[in-house]
Amino acid sequence: MKRNCETILVIAYGKFIKYIYTGIWPESPSFSDKGFGEIPLKWKGICMEGADFNKFNCNRKLIGARYYKSTGATSARDSNGHGTHTASTAAGAHVDGVSDRGLARGTAKGGQPGCRVAAYKTCTADGCPGSAMLKAMDDAVHDGVDIISISIGLSAAFTSDYLSDPIAIGAFHAELKGIMVIASAGNDGPNASTVTNVAPWLFTVAASNIDRDFQSSVILGSGKVIRGTGIHFSNATRPKAYSLVYARNAAAASKPVEDARTCLPGSLDPKKVSGKVVVCVMPRDAVTTKQIIKVVVEDAGARGLILVNQKEKIRASDFGRFPFSEVDMTDGYKILKYILHTKRPTVIILPTVEVKPTKPAPVVALFSSRGPSSLTENILKPDVMAPGVSILAALPPPKTAKPSTPEFGLRSGTSMSCPHVSGAAAFVKAHRPSWTPSMIKSALMTTAITHDNMRRPVTNTSGLTSTPHETGAGEINPNRAINPGLVFETTTQDYLQFLCYYGYSQKTISKTLTKATKFSSSKKTSKDLISNINYPSISIGNLRRGQRKMIERSVRNVGPERNVTYVAHIEAPEGLVVKVAPKRLVFEENVDKVSFKVWFYGEKSAPKRYHHGSLEWSDGYHSVRSVFSVNIN
Repeated sequence: MKRNCETILVIAYGKFIKYIYTGIWPESPSFSDKGFGEIPLKWKGICMEGADFNKFNCNRKLIGARYYKSTGATSARDSNGHGTHTASTAAGAHVDGVSDRGLARGTAKGGQPGCRVAAYKTCTADGCPGSAMLKAMDDAVHDGVDIISISIGLSAAFTSDYLSDPIAIGAFHAELKGIMVIASAGNDGPNASTVTNVAPWLFTVAASNIDRDFQSSVILGSGKVIRGTGIHFSNATRPKAYSLVYARNAAAASKPVEDARTCLPGSLDPKKVSGKVVVCVMPRDAVTTKQIIKVVVEDAGARGLILVNQKEKIRASDFGRFPFSEVDMTDGYKILKYILHTKRPTVIILPTVEVKPTKPAPVVALFSSRGPSSLTENILKPDVMAPGVSILAALPPPKTAKPSTPEFGLRSGTSMSCPHVSGAAAFVKAHRPSWTPSMIKSALMTTAITHDNMRRPVTNTSGLTSTPHETGAGEINPNRAINPGLVFETTTQDYLQFLCYYGYSQKTISKTLTKATKFSSSKKTSKDLISNINYPSISIGNLRRGQRKMIERSVRNVGPERNVTYVAHIEAPEGLVVKVAPKRLVFEENVDKVSFKVWFYGEKSAPKRYHHGSLEWSDGYHSVRSVFSVNIN
């Protein structure tokens, strides 16, 4: 078996740091070292022993494991599954016949199963100390990793500035050594400016669905079947009919009926819902989650839940053994109408079944954090999008099972999309071993997919055409990325200039990030200049009506033909005039790098908002696409 890379560092992610768990389950068949040769001599890492974890838990696949006592951890063993799931998504071995309790059955494998894995446990239930995260990244660099995959992120409300963020600092240290760092964008969507891990030297990943869904239909007492969505597993051999009640009609004494309608904590009268299936309407606020509603109705004695979602495209949620179905407003109205006109309404919630292929896909996940960045709007974030909804991957087995028992489960989040890109980056690196991290990033961005399986522009959960603030450059396409034609190279000097433009002094940058790298800071320190660093996408956070702004970029020819010409094609929205010069990029035997300029002009009648488009260079075979986002004020 050909080995395509040597090591990937994997850490796990949760929406809020205090809920993050990580580590790895070494006995999982996803980390089998069958077919692997000796560990490369360059590897300097260790298999750190601890409670229920010894050096024999590592092998030629899982070649390293560390934990950090400052976190309160006692070993590198996974405590809740995030680390195992993300590691196996990035680089898990082939495992046949797996499923999540019968759903999504098939063969599991990581994005690059030929890679070796090292795991660094930086988080426990008590949180993720910044010192541990920075130490883990520096240890990984020293140990000899090739790619760092970080499914960790603060909520955007707590985002640090670049030189106070341990992930940004650690990633810069990795960048200096030519190590690529991929990070999750966060799970605070769909609100704007919630994206996290936004330093330009990080590769920031949003999440999308895949062409598979899980259907949990309901049969009303009238015989009408309504196809809902959801994941639940029941011990019953035959689904049972239960009385059906609208939560609004089951309010506890002195509680507002509107609170009961949305099943807020304490709002239901157990006497009115016990033994019944309850219909709740999902509140529009982001505070009351589906899981909270489940707990409310379950604690009140209900036998099932039908949730009417009034604001989003529905995503299958895992409710374990509790019967559950989620429907949209149209079907919700049909159910409520049935309750209103029926003396003794009943319902059967059918077992979950897998549905594929579903359309459209990909769709931006509702939870996926959006741009623009709250730190600077002159770098476009997120960078790309990858599958992150109901992803099947390895988990620790139940406590009563043998440690080596195969266990797989479905999980969702940018935690899951991040290792997809890590595996894709390893795939590109295997084919282009001399490429730098920024070249790999560029290749994955400029070849990304922007249309769904219905051949229409990718949409979000509201059914609207998505923007680069949701998708970045688009959904990754690893096979195209190994032959992108042209790449944008963003150098360490570009990143240092970025920090200067942002407003940091040369002294502060050198003290915090790099004493070894010499550089001279720009005399100009305007955040507007950030748009000019050689990034694969373009973002302008402030363009006045009637203003004209010039952006410069350079690209390197990495295609098979040395003598080749690329022609520009611009897609610009109404109100934004975009021009490029030259309109043709001519590469020759001794000319493999060419610069060009792009002018953006905001018309005086243009709406005051972000305008999105793209600039594409084509030689007739390769299409090199740069997305842009311009805020006209």
